[in-house]
Amino acid sequence: MLKGKVAIVTGGTRGIGLAVVKKYLENGASVALTGSRQETVDKALAGLKEYEGRVMGLCPNLCDAKAVAAAFAEVKDRFGSVDILANNAGISARESLYDYTPEAFDKIMDLNLKAVFICSQAAAKIMKEEGGGVIINTSSMVSIYGQPAGCGYPATKFAVNGLTKSLARELAKDQIRVNAVAPGVTRTDMVAALPPEMVERISSTIPLGRVGEPEEVADAFLFLASSMASYVTGEVLSVDGAAMT
Repeated sequence: MLKGKVAIVTGGTRGIGLAVVKKYLENGASVALTGSRQETVDKALAGLKEYEGRVMGLCPNLCDAKAVAAAFAEVKDRFGSVDILANNAGISARESLYDYTPEAFDKIMDLNLKAVFICSQAAAKIMKEEGGGVIINTSSMVSIYGQPAGCGYPATKFAVNGLTKSLARELAKDQIRVNAVAPGVTRTDMVAALPPEMVERISSTIPLGRVGEPEEVADAFLFLASSMASYVTGEVLSVDGAAMT
């Protein structure tokens, strides 16, 4: 489905991001994954040796516009283009409002929102020159329903939805489609870090009766990146088993 395409997946060393990397590679794309540390990037690449020659790893500071632009230029030099950007890097939060520090709030805003803006801008500049492309942002079910603690996380995902819809309108003239995927409770490290009672409470509301798998979320990223979604832009696609909180 993505033969000959070049994708960048931020936060691609584990969880949903790594599942997206694998899904794109399985479907013929060349992929550059990013991580926060070189050791996590190296570990991810070690598990992708069968795709050697079509996968590379980078660890730029995603909140540094110059570092991101240089990294994306490196991807283009290596693979010839940048056709797809999956903005997946992010962190969660569960602090009570009464204990939430401005520093912690700034940190989650930087990675979950500012980095999405910076990476989208860098990719869009390349995609415009190439005649088009696809940007897919990772949102969350809590962007719709909120969550009972850690207000910074749903706040960033609400903002990602708004950024997605706005960029879809702005970049359509350049043939750049922009969508988001909003996962529900998914079997990742981020969910594993939540209190068991919170996971149990959320899971009890899932009509499909189970937690989602990273590969199922990756399927949505594949669809939106492919020509099957050629007339889909500005959408936030929920992949949550019809969950509610």
